[in-house]
Amino acid sequence: MKIIADKNIPYLKGIAEHFGKVVYLESSAFSRDAIKGADTLIVRTVNRFDEAILKGSNVKLICSATIGYDHIDTAYCDAHGIAWRNAPGCNSGSVQQYVVSSLVTIARKKGFDLRDKSIGIVGVGNVGKKVAKACRILGMKVLLNDPPRQTMESDNSFVGLKTIMEEADIITFHTPLTKAGEYKTYHLADSRFFSSLKKKPVIINSARGGIIDTFAIKEAIREDKISGAIIDCWENEPRIDLEYLDLADIATPHIAGYSADGKANATRISLESVADFYGLGKEPVSQIKVPEPENTVIDLTCFKKSENPVFDAILQTYDPSSDFKRLKASPETFRQLRNEYPLRREYFAYTVLNASEDEKIALNDLGFRI
Repeated sequence: MKIIADKNIPYLKGIAEHFGKVVYLESSAFSRDAIKGADTLIVRTVNRFDEAILKGSNVKLICSATIGYDHIDTAYCDAHGIAWRNAPGCNSGSVQQYVVSSLVTIARKKGFDLRDKSIGIVGVGNVGKKVAKACRILGMKVLLNDPPRQTMESDNSFVGLKTIMEEADIITFHTPLTKAGEYKTYHLADSRFFSSLKKKPVIINSARGGIIDTFAIKEAIREDKISGAIIDCWENEPRIDLEYLDLADIATPHIAGYSADGKANATRISLESVADFYGLGKEPVSQIKVPEPENTVIDLTCFKKSENPVFDAILQTYDPSSDFKRLKASPETFRQLRNEYPLRREYFAYTVLNASEDEKIALNDLGFRI
């Protein structure tokens, strides 16, 4: 079997070779000629896989090492016998970590207490559920909005988007990007959405850039309809809107899901999909190992003067300020910042010392080792 893989997918080299002959390409090198002889593609979201690139190829399986799959023309693949797989939930812990660290950062920047705030979570799938749990641990009131789930499950715990727009102090989006159908999410946050907001909320987008209308949110910031913006996903990546970048409180290069743990999960799921599709053994997948962080111990005595040492422990695992500074300094390197992203580990890679009993409960519930 011939596999062509994006060379920027981590933890793949040396393991994918157990399943066939592997050729690694830069994202920019994926073309109709380059892939026509491949049986399997292992890819990321930066390339579009549709008739223009797939027609006449030998491709039987496309594995995207990502949660999303809107970069794959699934209708074309289904009609032409090309199987496709994504990695649902692979980086949900990473995105939760990003959102929580960003909440802590902006609360400290703007001087408010998260325990006094309501957060509206739009999209309650793998990521949204974890964000909801973490926000409850932080003492926030959580409002959940997910029309497809509400319809299927008849669950009274969900609220309408109108309730989110009227009651939430913070609104975070965790939906897929869909451009048609009853539950279309493209430009879900448009001018009408921002004009309907009651509490000037902080807006967070770590899902897909197209969920928010860039022109509309810029106008909302300038007209004081919202009190802040935390933006990881952008329309027209990697050529992002520089005015939007300047207006955001936290802006990052689409790396919310880029923890080493999330990346390793995505690679595992992709290789397991290859094994399942071709009836191969999965033993090689167990060889994927994630590096340890430089310091795996967080001692809360270092934060004696802090009002909330739990927040400091969270920021020790990930502080979005460093990613913000890098993007602000060189937005033209958006793609490079993603490809060369430094090691980030999730909570379970860290052991916390000298926590109080209440702190232990919160940190343990978040996933830290105590």
